[in-house]
Amino acid sequence: MINVTIENFEAEVVAASHQIPVLVDFWAPWCGPCKVIGPLLEKVEEEYAGRFKLVKIDSDQEQQLAQAFGIRSIPTCVLMVNGKPADGFMGAIPESKIKEFLDKHVPTEAALEAEADAEDAQALAAAGDPQAALNKLLEALTINPGNDDARYDYVKLLIENDLLEDAEAALAPKLTEIPRQLRFEALGQFLDAIKFVVTDDRGLWTPDQFDALIATNKRDFDTRLAKARVLMVAGDWTGAMDELLEIIMRDKAWGDAVPRKTFVAILELLTPPKPKANPADAGKTAGGIEVVGKVVAETDPQAQLVATYRRKLSMALN
Repeated sequence: MINVTIENFEAEVVAASHQIPVLVDFWAPWCGPCKVIGPLLEKVEEEYAGRFKLVKIDSDQEQQLAQAFGIRSIPTCVLMVNGKPADGFMGAIPESKIKEFLDKHVPTEAALEAEADAEDAQALAAAGDPQAALNKLLEALTINPGNDDARYDYVKLLIENDLLEDAEAALAPKLTEIPRQLRFEALGQFLDAIKFVVTDDRGLWTPDQFDALIATNKRDFDTRLAKARVLMVAGDWTGAMDELLEIIMRDKAWGDAVPRKTFVAILELLTPPKPKANPADAGKTAGGIEVVGKVVAETDPQAQLVATYRRKLSMALN
């Protein structure tokens, strides 16, 4: 349990809630019910063993924070998730109700174990041990099949190591969902491109061979799509997107809009992952309160590339 003030609110609550849920207990020393629920919250925090974080805010001493959260009576508990209030309750409710409330939002022990496996996998992959990384990710999915982050990393790593059948099998459940998540749709399009390169004779063509055919017919969309897929698999992302744009600008709906879907997939695959929150960073709280300093985001060249091609696609579709 941590006592929070305006000075450490950003780090201890907002930033920390991007890692685990943070339960904020608004109380005051003169409040009788606060003295009842306080020890219960501390007991539950200990039992949950790191599955959530408990902080206390003296609403008399920290009136700016209390006002930002619209606190009208105490005790009031607010659960922060990913930097924003997710749920809450008022009054000195019994321990069983506290646990019932938390269990709606707090990850299970199995989910935390799976998340730790996924983080270990990233370190193993970065260290050049993809098989160990795959084993860790598979372990994470065995523990928690609903861990979409682990599934995405697992499928992507399988593709990178040419284990295409395993990748298809692991991806299949996500492609039957409605609506599909864009990141899994992107992996599906990438797999389609790889399968084309592996099975079609044109998978071995040079760009000049494609260009010779396209020169005789600018609307040879099948050849343009084939070229884009070959470039995509070869890692020439901008070349692939430029070719796909040529199709989209001439016929937006051609081929069941596969060129557009492939273009969007490339953008998704190229989009840099969101950085994890750093408790050392400062900025604005969920309540709009200015805290120490501001984060100056450096422009990522890859993010700039993605933004540029998003604009190109938007212009081609309008």
